[in-house]
Amino acid sequence: MSIVSLRGVCYNAVMENDRPSLPDIILAKQTISRYLPRTPLHNYPALDKLVGTRVMVKHENHQPVGAFKVRGGINLMARLSDAERMCGVIAASTGNHGQSVAYAAREFGVRATIVVPERANPMKVQAMQNLGATVIFHGPDFDSARVYCETLARQQGMRYVHSGNEPDLIAGVGTIALEILEDAPEVDTIIVPIGGGSGAAGACLAAKALNPKVQIIGVQSERAPAAYKSWKSKSLLEDKMETFAEGLATRVAFALPQSILWDMLDDFILVSDAEIRHAIVLLIEKAHTLAEAAGASPLAAALKIANRLQGKNTALVLSGGNITPAQLRECLES
Repeated sequence: MSIVSLRGVCYNAVMENDRPSLPDIILAKQTISRYLPRTPLHNYPALDKLVGTRVMVKHENHQPVGAFKVRGGINLMARLSDAERMCGVIAASTGNHGQSVAYAAREFGVRATIVVPERANPMKVQAMQNLGATVIFHGPDFDSARVYCETLARQQGMRYVHSGNEPDLIAGVGTIALEILEDAPEVDTIIVPIGGGSGAAGACLAAKALNPKVQIIGVQSERAPAAYKSWKSKSLLEDKMETFAEGLATRVAFALPQSILWDMLDDFILVSDAEIRHAIVLLIEKAHTLAEAAGASPLAAALKIANRLQGKNTALVLSGGNITPAQLRECLES
């Protein structure tokens, strides 16, 4: 990746060969360990019975911001140059990427601005503000906020932090798979939610380098299938974005994660919003844990393909737990 400066604007130009390697992910793990706790990997017999095989849950909902992306935020912020930090950082987000950038910016003393959709998750917005970020509302969905964010970055000379096309973010979240295979080397299948795809791309890079036989399966809502259709066609596509699961809600596929997924992702499952809501309730009942919609989607996928998982040791990446009371109420009542 090269950092380009044009009329005072700091932004990253992602090149074809910018995908992180296993040494990058190991280095990210060393960096992140100074700022974040290691998250637990737990087995729940009640989930084993539901899926029909051994299932482990990687609890990224235990992160300080309640979601996995903070790993990438810390890793990226640690590697910014002095000039980039002076620019300040700006990002577009439906919530978890913004919280990640805000948290990491606070840790490193960097000014952060986050552009969010007008109807963004209010709990996530408040968390970003509490972390010291300036939050700007724009547009009906993530991609509208993203386009406006890119305009502000050019106009105001801030370092734009893309939610997917950032090698340091991908290396940071790739540490999840490292921890899973350290704690449970017998894991042979990892199911990961996909919105922009950084988490799944990181899982592919880390797990396949350690054990090429590990299967990585992505999951996305059928009501926001841009990443799924892009993976299927091996081309960057745009599609509808109608899901309630904001962590899976991207209308346009991202180049760098997709290039990794095209080469390394073993399978990609679409689930319905109803299946995701059911999985949220099951995680409360069977695992005594709170998941947001994206975080529950791996369980929804595991239940959908349970016959294929028989005899497997499966890890579900519970990517976040930032669900609002209104969202939870709707799930419990459905």
